[in-house]
Amino acid sequence: MYHIALFASGAGSNAQKIIEYFKGHNQIKVALIVCNKPDAGVISIAEGAEIPVLPVEKEKFFRGNSYTDELKERGIGFIVLAGFLWKIPDALIKAFPGKIINIHPALLPNYGGKGMYGSKVHEAVIANKEKESGITIHYVDEQYDHGDIIFQAHVPVETSDSPQTLAQKIHRLEHAFYPKIVEETVLKKMN
Repeated sequence: MYHIALFASGAGSNAQKIIEYFKGHNQIKVALIVCNKPDAGVISIAEGAEIPVLPVEKEKFFRGNSYTDELKERGIGFIVLAGFLWKIPDALIKAFPGKIINIHPALLPNYGGKGMYGSKVHEAVIANKEKESGITIHYVDEQYDHGDIIFQAHVPVETSDSPQTLAQKIHRLEHAFYPKIVEETVLKKMN
C-alpha cells in the first residue's frame, strides 16, 4: 500500500473528496493529514475518516527539518497539497523530489504566485475580464505555483460571474478532477 499525505489549511473540501475517492483503494491510502491551523475544518474530516493528523508549526516547518523525519517515519511516499497556504520549504521538496503536487484555482502561469489564492485569484480573473478560468494541477518546486503542469481544466467566465460564482465553478472542477489526477500521478510514480 502506497501512503500519501494531504496537506491542508482550511475547510478541507478537496481533502474530503480525495479521502472519499481513495477509501478502499487497493494501492493508495491517505495515511496522514498535515495541517498548520489548529481550528481548520480538515481536522474534523480527518477524525471522521480515522486518519491521523500531524499539526505543524511555523518555526520547525521553515527552519527545522520541515517535518521530513515524521513523514518518512510514517511511510509517506507522496504529498498532495489541498488548500495548504504555506510555501513548501526546499528541505521538503528535496526529501520528496517529484512527489509533491498542488492544485491552483486558475490557469497557470496566469494568476499564480505569492498571495494569489482563493477569492483573490477569482477577483483578479474577473477584473481582467478573462473569458475563461479553470484549475491547474502541477508539481511543486521552489517557486510559488511554478512546477511542471500535470493537468488543466477550463471553465467559461460569464459577464454575470462574481468571484463567488466563479469560485463555485472552480470548486466543481477541483472536486471532479483532483482525486483522479492524484491517482494517475501517484500510480506513475509508484512504477
